[in-house]
Amino acid sequence: MLAASAGEVVACLIRVPSEVVKQRAQVSASSRTFQIFSNILYQEGIPGLYRGYKSTVLREIPFSLVQFPLWESLKALWSWRQDRVVESWQSAVCGAFAGGFAAVVTTPLDVAKTRIMLAKAGSSAAGGNVLSALHGVWRAQGLPGLFAGVFPRMAAISLGGFIFLGAYDQTHSLLLELGRESP
Repeated sequence: MLAASAGEVVACLIRVPSEVVKQRAQVSASSRTFQIFSNILYQEGIPGLYRGYKSTVLREIPFSLVQFPLWESLKALWSWRQDRVVESWQSAVCGAFAGGFAAVVTTPLDVAKTRIMLAKAGSSAAGGNVLSALHGVWRAQGLPGLFAGVFPRMAAISLGGFIFLGAYDQTHSLLLELGRESP
């Protein structure tokens, strides 16, 4: 898990700037990507592209800490119930459930991340404090606000978990089989 967490920290260095530009394009009257990118650099500098970096990492690490152990546990349970190792399609189903569950429980962190990324430069929300963002959502909208977008997020991540973890398991099985066949 430590290696996965370190990987998330590095991956977010690449993902966050594109996420900031994408989210601003989604709420902007002008959705020209290059113009939005240029405006961020001109008005906020490089730090503007990384607004929400900490909140993204704080969302991704708990997500992984829930998804991967749950996926492994579901596969082990299914294997035990059928008295044989799960097939790749079964691993994919376990991945969908694990991803969907992890998506639901980390949705408040995703909401906070989005609020921070879309906050007006110089505002208190733009400072990137996740607890402040969560508190602000709680005060303004209550529990429904903390889980805004939970169903589309769960659906998308469940599908991603099905595809990614199913493909991972299939590839892993093929590589193990190839390793056994080579002299």
